[in-house]
Amino acid sequence: VQLVESGGGSVHPGGSLRLSCAASGTGFSGYAMNWYRQIPGKERELVAEIDRYGSTSYEDSVKGRFTISRDNTKNLLFLEMSNMKPEDTAVYYCKAYNWREISWGQGTQVTVSS
Repeated sequence: VQLVESGGGSVHPGGSLRLSCAASGTGFSGYAMNWYRQIPGKERELVAEIDRYGSTSYEDSVKGRFTISRDNTKNLLFLEMSNMKPEDTAVYYCKAYNWREISWGQGTQVTVSS
């Protein structure tokens, strides 16, 4: 599967953004999907995950502020981000994986600044 993120940009603290990840190829519903983020000089960090059945999990600092969802009919993954903070500033990546394949998108920049 090939992945393309969109929806990044600049937002003030307390603002909201919605990231999208479009998947091409077949079998999207069979992949577990993740959102990661990375700050220059630091390791990529897992932010949120949604499995094939729709179960979700979140990194502690984004719980209650971020929501991951997927639309299997349109091969889309989403990350709704609200009450954003400057420390959310990063490049955000989507990742798809199953038992035989791991795919990453190219990333989209999110900047939270006043």
